[in-house]
Amino acid sequence: MPDISITGPDGTFSAYLAVPQSGSGAGVLMIQEIFGVNQDMRDHCDARAAEGYIALCPDLFWRQKPGIQLTDQSEEEWAQAVALYQALDYAKAVEDLKTSLGYLRNLEGCTGKVGAMGFCLGGYLTYLMATRSDTDCNAGYYGVGIDTRLNEQDQITSPTLLHIAEEDKFVPPPTQALIKEGLAGNAQVIIHSYPGMDHAFARHGGTHFDADAARLANERTAALFRANLG
Repeated sequence: MPDISITGPDGTFSAYLAVPQSGSGAGVLMIQEIFGVNQDMRDHCDARAAEGYIALCPDLFWRQKPGIQLTDQSEEEWAQAVALYQALDYAKAVEDLKTSLGYLRNLEGCTGKVGAMGFCLGGYLTYLMATRSDTDCNAGYYGVGIDTRLNEQDQITSPTLLHIAEEDKFVPPPTQALIKEGLAGNAQVIIHSYPGMDHAFARHGGTHFDADAARLANERTAALFRANLG
């Protein structure tokens, strides 16, 4: 379906919305990678809709370049993605996500329960939504930067699943150990590590995509959603 518009305190931004055939269900707030709301994120949304959820993926780069859709297939697109990522205001991104969370919760057909699910940049922002919002559950994939916000871990009060790629060049083993140690005291957090996997192992068609690891991670996420969203 076409993108929709959401209005927040700073203006209006677009979002991709995928609705199950039934027209109703719990919500999943999908959080983009550094490539924008591209075909991969839309495919992830469609997959959640096929599972019976209403999935919403807001454009977090709208203040810089609205509607951008990049891939990881060229150096030029990588350069654009990294520039957008480096210029992102995380506090404002979280506010946009909170606005989107409220929009999704109040959307006709939504049960009112909403989980968050994100990849890479979105994995980090999923963690921040776990610490700074009232999502019902959260699933972050290979988030980059979680180690810088471990001081917020006490604010996680809903079930939160983190998928870590053991060969992630952006989150090396010492950082992974720091994350595991820092979150060990919070019973709401479950961390799964994937041996031999590199960053973005669940990105459809990506350089490091691994069907088996992606399937396992997605099954674990689906179980989390079933238990907490219905």
